[in-house]
Amino acid sequence: MEKEPLLMLPGPVPMPERVRFAMSRQAINHRSAEFGAAYADCVRVLKTTFGTANDLFVISGSGTAGMEAAVGNVGKDKEIACLVNGKFGERLFKISQRYGKAHEIKSEWGTPLDLAALEAQLEKGAEVVTLVHNETSAGIKNPAQEVGRLARKHDALFIMDGITSIGGDLVEADKWGVDITITGSQKCLAAPAGLAMVSVSNRAWERLTKNPPYYLDLAAYRKSAAGTPMETPYTPAVPLFLALREACLIIEEEGLPARIARHQKMSQAVQAAAKAWGLSLFPKTDTLHGYSTTVTAVEYPAGVKDADMRGHIKKMGIIIAGGQDHLNGKIFRIGNMGAVSAPEILATLAATQIALKKSGYTPKGDGVLAAGEVLV
Repeated sequence: MEKEPLLMLPGPVPMPERVRFAMSRQAINHRSAEFGAAYADCVRVLKTTFGTANDLFVISGSGTAGMEAAVGNVGKDKEIACLVNGKFGERLFKISQRYGKAHEIKSEWGTPLDLAALEAQLEKGAEVVTLVHNETSAGIKNPAQEVGRLARKHDALFIMDGITSIGGDLVEADKWGVDITITGSQKCLAAPAGLAMVSVSNRAWERLTKNPPYYLDLAAYRKSAAGTPMETPYTPAVPLFLALREACLIIEEEGLPARIARHQKMSQAVQAAAKAWGLSLFPKTDTLHGYSTTVTAVEYPAGVKDADMRGHIKKMGIIIAGGQDHLNGKIFRIGNMGAVSAPEILATLAATQIALKKSGYTPKGDGVLAAGEVLV
């Protein structure tokens, strides 16, 4: 049996065999009816996962390409309020700085957003708001519905990064008032990296900027998608589209409510294990902010070195994530996105429990047993 590491990261994630095999076939014409049908299948399922009836397109590029498409098409030369409490909120802010007049509304990573400061910026005339729904760098889920309410109250466009929540957690873009929603293929959808999906509301179409990025021109994607067969304006990454189609069909077969419930149970199991070990979850939650449903961020106990613990886990064939930037060495993160279920979670937690002990920390309780009680 081929030995493959088990990726328990906040992306990329293990891909089902059907998804992998979809990429192994001969090339097809990307202007053919066959490709158009594959693209249409993706869009049909993705609209359900986004919770939207709006136009939706697939771009050959990572999730960051989706971020830039969103900001570049509606934020040029505009006042942009950027909510930041982690690395990817910072990324949206940096992109916004290149296109408009960006205002960073900053909180410490993993702490609640300052919604009062957002409203103050909207009252000053901000025309666009950016938010990361699920901030994996800190394991915190942000209140998209409340941000959407504030944006609509002040007639601002709302851009939401749903890259690590769509397909694994409840997202209701239309109900929440999101104008441009973004996700990426290698996260909860369990497809290969390299595709970004973007939905666009009628309000956003009405407020497109002039001279948007050439490759990321959303109007060009709309024009091509409206044809028969459905197409992309430029040559797409065809094997990735075919893989994404299989991933979408798997989501449809499982059923989105069941898929979300599975992700919720997996994250609850990881949280239960961390608490049993006597470790603290990193995010600071409140009535509006919660723990991520797709990744759990845990604080290292004193004396445990990141390289040691994750190194021990890697020797057992499992890869988990450390902290990014200034959180390097301070937290570790276990992802539960995509096709993972109880066997992968229990294996990861068993390896982590062993690694903690080998790294100098004796867990207070049996995290694997605690997780098992959640999963059964």
